[in-house]
Amino acid sequence: MEMTRQAVTQHLQLLEEANLVAVVWQGREKLHYLNPVPLHEIYARWIQKFERGRLAALHDLKKKLEGDDDDKA
Repeated sequence: MEMTRQAVTQHLQLLEEANLVAVVWQGREKLHYLNPVPLHEIYARWIQKFERGRLAALHDLKKKLEGDDDDKA
C-alpha cells in the first residue's frame, strides 16, 4: 500500500483513540499492538446473535444429510 508516513500516523492515532490498538513505548519507538477486547465485545454484542440461527441451520442440514434425523424410529 502506498501511504505517506503522516497518513499512517493519523490512522494509528484513530485506532488508538478507539482503543483498538495498544501502544507500548520502547525508547524512541512506539509499538502498536492489536487490542482484541473491544473487537470481542463487538462480536459478542452484535455478530454472535446472528450466527446462532445460521449455525443451527447448518447443524440441522448436516444431521439430515448424514441421515441422523430424529424422524427415524
